[in-house]
Amino acid sequence: MTRKQQRLSLLGLGMAALAGATGLVLVAFNDNLVFFYSPSELRAKAVAPDRRVRIGGLVENQSVTRGPDGQVSFRVTDGASDLGVVYEGILPDLFREGQGVVAEGKLRPDGVFAATTVLAKHDERYMPREVVDALKQSGHWQEGGATTNVVVPPRASGGPGSRTSGRSWIPSPDGRP
Repeated sequence: MTRKQQRLSLLGLGMAALAGATGLVLVAFNDNLVFFYSPSELRAKAVAPDRRVRIGGLVENQSVTRGPDGQVSFRVTDGASDLGVVYEGILPDLFREGQGVVAEGKLRPDGVFAATTVLAKHDERYMPREVVDALKQSGHWQEGGATTNVVVPPRASGGPGSRTSGRSWIPSPDGRP
């Protein structure tokens, strides 16, 4: 083999190795990819029962029930459709009816979503844009991100957390302001 042929074969082997590594990365990425759906989209699409997905929407009013075994069931709605969700574990402090929620898990064959993770959301900064858009289209969204009638009083000038106080409203670990 001439030097030119050796360089070309080495270049070909390098390209093949790079293509193989890229393929492995893409397969691993696809296996760890979790798709996000609203309840309407999840009902419209055929999702494999073993596929992990995220659903987002509002916790439907008067739908939360707690079982004696620690299992919580509730319904998530996007205004157009709703979906039953079951979850075993401790719910976030912000979780309540009429509040935004994102749940990750699998859709069971009986049509109930078995959540392994539940995240409660309090405004649009922490809610996926798809959920906010779906809630706005259905008329369930209220400006400011609140989905219930919550009144937050304005901060007093110069008080904790205001821009003029010069320090944060969050206390230090030893309890001092």
